Amino acid sequence: MTESPSVPGPRRDLAMHNDWWASGWDHVLPRQGFPLTMLIGTASQPGFTGSLDDLLQEIFEGHWDMIGGDLEGALTFSWPDEEWDYEEAPEGREANEAHRWQKFGAMLTASGCPVPKTVRDLSELYLTWGLARREETPDGTRWSMPPVLPLPGDLLPLDADLAKRLDRIRWTLRTGPLVDGLINHLVDDLGEPQEILTSLDRLAAATSQDADDVRIALTELVASGDARVQRGQEPADAERLEAHQRFCLLMNWDHFHEHRLQLTINGDDA
Repeated sequence: MTESPSVPGPRRDLAMHNDWWASGWDHVLPRQGFPLTMLIGTASQPGFTGSLDDLLQEIFEGHWDMIGGDLEGALTFSWPDEEWDYEEAPEGREANEAHRWQKFGAMLTASGCPVPKTVRDLSELYLTWGLARREETPDGTRWSMPPVLPLPGDLLPLDADLAKRLDRIRWTLRTGPLVDGLINHLVDDLGEPQEILTSLDRLAAATSQDADDVRIALTELVASGDARVQRGQEPADAERLEAHQRFCLLMNWDHFHEHRLQLTINGDDA
């Protein structure tokens, strides 16, 4: 768990599970899944016993706009007070909301789970799915969350597009810091060379990463169209490079600068 000291609270700060973004649940659940996870993450911290209602009362005096008021708040896929983007979703809020509920309901029905209507309903599904645990102890109710959250695809029948998008997001989160380390070396130390004769060992030493991590970063750059790898005059498979093998790294900086920022900002399109 990571604490957010900037979040105001009379007695304790909210905490968010470290695995929330990588797990992909925020692309599957209604929007209240995010604040509900913060609430359960905070309840899981040492020193708290009680219900989620007790915690909501303690921190927000029983009403939190972000969660829709309280645990009886209706679940939605959009923020009611947000300005609607008609370019992204020209069908409008109501039609988009109905479509999202249809897809979400079909997934849950196919998996044998009830379709939640309120935040409290969703908290009970968290227990069913293993995203959270609740135990009655002599001191009161104790909440906990597993260090690694189960993935949506392990519990629900995701459609092919959503499954592919979540895989891509997890891959981007895994490779992002590794790519950043390699790019920082190429930009800051070498001045954006068009090509460089090198090896995984050399790049690992220059970036303070191990050769396997550099191989992953290199594979991501090639897969994204930002780079090519050659040995001699022939293309080489970045995933199959030996740590000591020399190769020529050819960068497409125009492509990198045009597409890489979009990859970083738009998590939904990553």
